[in-house]
Amino acid sequence: MSIFNFSETSDACIKCGKCIPVCTIHQVNPDETTSPRGFIDLLGAYQQGHLPLDKEAKAIFESCFLCTNCVDVCPNSLPTDMVIEEVRADLAEKYGIAWFKRIAFWLLEHRAVMDLVMKFGFMFKTCALKEDPKGRGLIARFRMPLVKKGRLLPSMAKKSFLNSYPERIESTQKKQKVAIFIGCLANYNYTSIGDALVKILRYLDIEAVIPKTQQCCGAPAYFTGAQASVERMTKKNIVLFEALIEKEQVDAILIPEATCSAMVVHDWAIFFKNRKQPEWEARAKAVAQKVYMATEWLYSATDLHDRLAKEGKKIEATVTYHDPCHARKVQGIWQEPRKLLQENYHLTEMSDPNRCCGFGGVTMQTEKFHLAEAAGKPKAAMIRDTGATYVSAECSACRVQLSETMHSAGVETIFKNPLELIAEAIPE
Repeated sequence: MSIFNFSETSDACIKCGKCIPVCTIHQVNPDETTSPRGFIDLLGAYQQGHLPLDKEAKAIFESCFLCTNCVDVCPNSLPTDMVIEEVRADLAEKYGIAWFKRIAFWLLEHRAVMDLVMKFGFMFKTCALKEDPKGRGLIARFRMPLVKKGRLLPSMAKKSFLNSYPERIESTQKKQKVAIFIGCLANYNYTSIGDALVKILRYLDIEAVIPKTQQCCGAPAYFTGAQASVERMTKKNIVLFEALIEKEQVDAILIPEATCSAMVVHDWAIFFKNRKQPEWEARAKAVAQKVYMATEWLYSATDLHDRLAKEGKKIEATVTYHDPCHARKVQGIWQEPRKLLQENYHLTEMSDPNRCCGFGGVTMQTEKFHLAEAAGKPKAAMIRDTGATYVSAECSACRVQLSETMHSAGVETIFKNPLELIAEAIPE
């Protein structure tokens, strides 16, 4: 096992402690070992041979939510999230990947099989799940492996987004052309997000290409340490993106998901840099120049904002906006969705919109769900206090977490992606 140079980060940490108050795991488990400063110190000890990578260390390093709050406030901008991702690769090599994660990552690489699995899931979902009366998702009828009774799970679509549209949506004026990279949750579970994006692009008369061979961005596997899966999916997507840019001459590749877009514009290049693959690192950086979160591009590169102000329906509903970690902190995107929404809705801020919702990735949503529950409760309370009709965020991972934590807390607010809300305000 080749150990990543963790000491470089560990030696640069000045132990100032600014990271501790904002750390999501430290907020729910106030122990020095589960804090960014603690993680970094332990990783330095691991590289120096003073800390065995045993089950206790595994539990510690898997408890990080990867929210990047620590990176945001660190005076030295230390990449705590990146070194945690690297040690998880070492953990995966030593202990392997859990069987259900291996199955999930394999399915995300093989979309045709995943389509069949999700179709059967939709057909037989009522055997174990029931519809949430508010339409927020599916409720577990009884206890299942890794899922407690009554837990709210993501919806299941009868037909995936990618299978619901042609590969090309024409425009009349031929002024702008984009490609849509949809994200797995929006493809299979929350298909109304893609429907909304298509509706908005048609309203703006923008041509759209929907490539059917796109794969998962690799984020779930990356955050779990499954390097081989990440490398295969990422390389295939880079080749696809290069073709979209060169052959299709798209102005932008739009992603309506914060985690997916952060993975593409930020993490792909880091992944290949750490794997010492400079050619692929350069290619990742090149395609990233054309990739945008959907609201970011729609606000800055189109007249959507002005048209919503002049033509859009004024909807009597209050919206509060949650900032996904991978949007505001990683990509600096937070104003654009708000500006688009405030033309047609009453926008009210919760007490701390930048606080992590507590999704935390596959491991946190399965083996360590008690930590996700604890991190989600304060966010549910903030949303309740606004009295908002909708809470919005351009991230389906946040949607899974916030919908469940609001369901558990009895909060009436409904989650909607900003694109869904914008689409509702477009004049007929």
